[in-house]
Amino acid sequence: MDVKEMEEMFENGMQSVRMNYYPPCPEPDKVIGQMPHSDGSAVTILLQVNGVQGLQIKKDHGTWMPVKFLPEALVVNFGDTVEVLSNGLYKSIEHRATVTSEKERISVGMFFNPNFEANVGPSPSLLGNQKPIFKTISMKEYVNGFFSRRLQGKFLDTMRI
Repeated sequence: MDVKEMEEMFENGMQSVRMNYYPPCPEPDKVIGQMPHSDGSAVTILLQVNGVQGLQIKKDHGTWMPVKFLPEALVVNFGDTVEVLSNGLYKSIEHRATVTSEKERISVGMFFNPNFEANVGPSPSLLGNQKPIFKTISMKEYVNGFFSRRLQGKFLDTMRI
């Protein structure tokens, strides 16, 4: 991506942090800690605070696979914004959180987004001769659309042309 284009989009970008606490549950098979979704951010960095597993990603054909964390490691995830910017070259991953019966799970997610004045759409410097598969909308529209829906599935599907 063109450096100037990236700087304009991400300089003074929005950042947020979310702390997640999942208490132990006597019947974990009947509970989802967080519904399946993809992150609307450009980049998400996740810290598993107490080492309890519970993050799962959706693989081909809808199979849920556990993410095995390395001790004291961070998980870096590209979100929907990167999928749109790359015109689908990079895919955001649908994921969910589960709970256990034995131990609480604690995680901290840090989200990095374009600035509020930016437009979100396929990057002109990456498109080349390709046709865009996503429409371009303002970051304000993007944020309003993302947070007004239920946390389920992928918001960017509403941006497909």
